[in-house]
Amino acid sequence: MADDTTDMSEIEELLSTQKIRDVLMRYCRGIDRCDLELLRTCYHPGAVDEHGSFNGDALEFCEYVIPRQRQHERGTHTISNVLVEFHGRAAHVESYFVAYLIDKADDGSFWDTTVGGRYIDRFEERGGQWKIAHRRVVMDWNRHHPSQAKWDEGLFGSLKLRGSQDKTDPVYTKL
Repeated sequence: MADDTTDMSEIEELLSTQKIRDVLMRYCRGIDRCDLELLRTCYHPGAVDEHGSFNGDALEFCEYVIPRQRQHERGTHTISNVLVEFHGRAAHVESYFVAYLIDKADDGSFWDTTVGGRYIDRFEERGGQWKIAHRRVVMDWNRHHPSQAKWDEGLFGSLKLRGSQDKTDPVYTKL
């Protein structure tokens, strides 16, 4: 229970910050697990996503990106350095990301692509839900090189539980 010295607006801001972070984490899961329904929950209707290869309606972006993600052998998105600045029921959010993708070339070789950048988002609270209203993707660096992954050698050989790009992924099995 809050005492008289607790500023309730600070508590509301902390709760809103966590709700925004939850959306960012759902975005990563939605992209990496190719979960269209989950990905769509991250955006308000009418939201805009400026992703470079796609610029337009964010819900159309969701439809666009999932088939492209499925073309990769594997991939993960991680987010760090999240800074939230509130402006009433809107928030300016900068999130650093690293996206790592493994692709199989026509000759059977594997290639690793790593992209580092930032999501510059405007979140809005509508109907009690914080979601992305506008996203702009900034690429700060990238790497593309032949894969050196060791899947079945040494320590890695014992790690048999592997992720998948669908709802057979272990995250969908609750402990």
